[in-house]
Amino acid sequence: MPVRAEHDRAVLAGLLSRDPVRHAYQLGDLDDFFWPYTSWFRRDDEVALLYHGVDPPTLLAFAAPPRVAALAALLSDLAPVLPPRLYAHLSPGLDAALSPRFRLDGAGAHLKMALTDPAALARVAPAGEPLGVADLPQLRDLYARAYPGNWFDPRMLDTGQYLGVREGGALVAVAGVHVWSPVYRVAALGNVTTDPAARGRGLAAAVVAALCRRLRASVDHVTLNVRADNGPAVRLYTRLGFTPVADYGEYRLTAR
Repeated sequence: MPVRAEHDRAVLAGLLSRDPVRHAYQLGDLDDFFWPYTSWFRRDDEVALLYHGVDPPTLLAFAAPPRVAALAALLSDLAPVLPPRLYAHLSPGLDAALSPRFRLDGAGAHLKMALTDPAALARVAPAGEPLGVADLPQLRDLYARAYPGNWFDPRMLDTGQYLGVREGGALVAVAGVHVWSPVYRVAALGNVTTDPAARGRGLAAAVVAALCRRLRASVDHVTLNVRADNGPAVRLYTRLGFTPVADYGEYRLTAR
């Protein structure tokens, strides 16, 4: 079966739901909120997503080890029609399928983690209030101080799934989502940070715990991506009940 564009959300949901944690971002992108920014490609049971909501676009392609070869074949055939510049999130071994056409600059190994022990959240006192569009200036300022270069789409504030902690009227800690879909029952945490002057006091744990409790009312799977070498973040999420479930790499791709 050749690679083809896939436009049937029900078909895609069926394929991706076989491994909802590994594919949480892709499942979330089936939601109406993200769907207009997506292009989907399929060969047999393998699926790749090109997300256009960022510049440059981002390619997402994930598979468990037994299925990597089949997904690599899809990517090899897809490579000639991909944009000349893009990001890619790829399961281990898939980079080789794109290297004949692209130069890949790696951003290091990453982990996909999932909330597997919700009881751990009860051991952390939650904190945080919902943030909205009116909070965008303070939020941008916090990211500039505490998390420069992060990927933040202001549209995500419309989900209502961003929480912040304030001290003296200033925003000092925040946790949000990259993906949230009650329809497909998945969420992916993102844009979590604390003001450098307020670190070491448990604010990140408190606001993440509060957000996870909020998310669990609407989804079955709460996930996140984190750099494998970010020891403090991995320890924080582990303490909150998250477990590593898959490895992947992030890359910048430039056509040769």
